[in-house]
Amino acid sequence: MCNIFPTATEIREFAYEYAFSGIDWSFEMESIPKTPSEESRWVLELLSLSPLEVRYHCPFYQIDLGHNDTSEAKAAELLFQRIIGLVSRAGGRYLSIHIGLGRNSTEALSWDTTVDNLRRLVQYGAERHIRICLENLAWGWTSKPNLFEKLIRKSGASVTLDIGHAEACESVQSQQYEIQDFVTPHPERVRNAHLYHTEISGVGHIPPNTLTDIEDRLTLLEKIGCDWWAVEIKDVEGLLKTKEIVDEYLVEINRRSHQLAKAS
Repeated sequence: MCNIFPTATEIREFAYEYAFSGIDWSFEMESIPKTPSEESRWVLELLSLSPLEVRYHCPFYQIDLGHNDTSEAKAAELLFQRIIGLVSRAGGRYLSIHIGLGRNSTEALSWDTTVDNLRRLVQYGAERHIRICLENLAWGWTSKPNLFEKLIRKSGASVTLDIGHAEACESVQSQQYEIQDFVTPHPERVRNAHLYHTEISGVGHIPPNTLTDIEDRLTLLEKIGCDWWAVEIKDVEGLLKTKEIVDEYLVEINRRSHQLAKAS
């Protein structure tokens, strides 16, 4: 589940009550710790979520490593480095980031600068035992499987597969590509998945109505061995509805597995 409540105590209690096993923690620009004492308090708060595993996410609006303006690109790099430092102090190992989030054009971005700076950030994270995971979006370079593959290959980043973005993107809706094309070139790099049905502009993330809506995508995640599934829905009703559907899928998979074991 996401960090949808204001305190770690509320998040932990909700997670235990509804049997979530981890937290996908999204940073918000306005609440990033600003002083050493604030950082220390934040680290203690995150550590209090143990034994729940916590992975981290930077949904920063129009903050890009590959901005054409070198000062903008450098500011983004320094911000991500700071976040990596916080995540490292809290014992985190995975950080998901975006390219082009909140933009409707790549005009402000440089492909070569994006690749170079993303590669450098991946190395910076690795030196601190943190995997940088690039998430596919519903629009832009990362919404096109061929360009997404190049970004992953050239930078060495890992992958966060957002199955709702993959469903909504033009590359898939036009049938030029299939959702599996986001992962088949690099299945071993897919470390996280964000689960919901689809994204609608101006509305947000939409939960599935039935298992049929997302079953093929869950099967894809299972097939490639991605075992971190975060339900990326912020309202409680939609969150629990989606979890119920995912649990239905997992129960069925376990049933089939037991049947095969007995048959053999």
